[in-house]
Amino acid sequence: MSAAPPLILHRPARQRAALVLTSPHSGRLYSPAFLAGSRLDSQAIRRSEDCFVDELFAAAPALGVPLLAATFPRAYCDANREAWELDPTMFSDPLPPYANTSSPRVAAGLGTIARIVGTSEPIYARPLTFAEAQTRIAQCWQPFHAALRGLIAETLDQFGHCLVLDCHSMPSAPGRPPRAELVLGDGHGTCCAPAWSRFVTAEFTALGLKVRRNDPYAGGYITRHYGRPAEGVQVMQLELARGLYMHERQFLKHAGFEDLRARLTRFLETMTEAVRLFGAPGPTLRAAAE
Repeated sequence: MSAAPPLILHRPARQRAALVLTSPHSGRLYSPAFLAGSRLDSQAIRRSEDCFVDELFAAAPALGVPLLAATFPRAYCDANREAWELDPTMFSDPLPPYANTSSPRVAAGLGTIARIVGTSEPIYARPLTFAEAQTRIAQCWQPFHAALRGLIAETLDQFGHCLVLDCHSMPSAPGRPPRAELVLGDGHGTCCAPAWSRFVTAEFTALGLKVRRNDPYAGGYITRHYGRPAEGVQVMQLELARGLYMHERQFLKHAGFEDLRARLTRFLETMTEAVRLFGAPGPTLRAAAE
């Protein structure tokens, strides 16, 4: 990649609530060297990208909430995977024993270094070396997670608990209406208190969105790794339908973008106040979610 920083941490002047937002897949800095090694052109390579998600949630810092966004693209390195989920068929040399070569994500071609983009098209024109994977993980994956761990630790120190919203987008199914406009993933209740999941579902429903929980996305590495409700850290993954705000084939915003951003800003206003008032899930939040 280029010398550009691998992430942008949008910090508020003062954090007002125990809330942290992440956008690990909205990065859109494609280096010439990466594109030169790909079979895909500069448009096709973007099909795994969560286009504009960081912009949809851009109001967070003004509301007192930090927003951590990757600048590197998911097709280059995926921060929502384990560090070493690697497909051995992609590499010209053997992988070390600590590499996870048998995960479902690797089998699907979507490991830490993806083999395909979201439309199942192969990315690379040649095998990679393990040294290339090491460089990407050191320069992209590790700084992103160091920043996220730091944000969670700071939030725990200040507030005693932390709620992370991991923000993503999902493609439309061609020729079919969306089953949902937002999918909330909480690891089937293991990564976030059910009261928070019910509360968030109710808030998005009130904003006019069709919401499903854990189907088909129950949460990726960020949700499952950092979500430890017993230790005061709640994590849920939010997947927004891309058709709500963009032309998916052209990678352009459409007229719905500003409306959705306004609705998400209202959601963040409510969440900031709710997290501040309710704190860790308790009877008050459970009553509000019912």
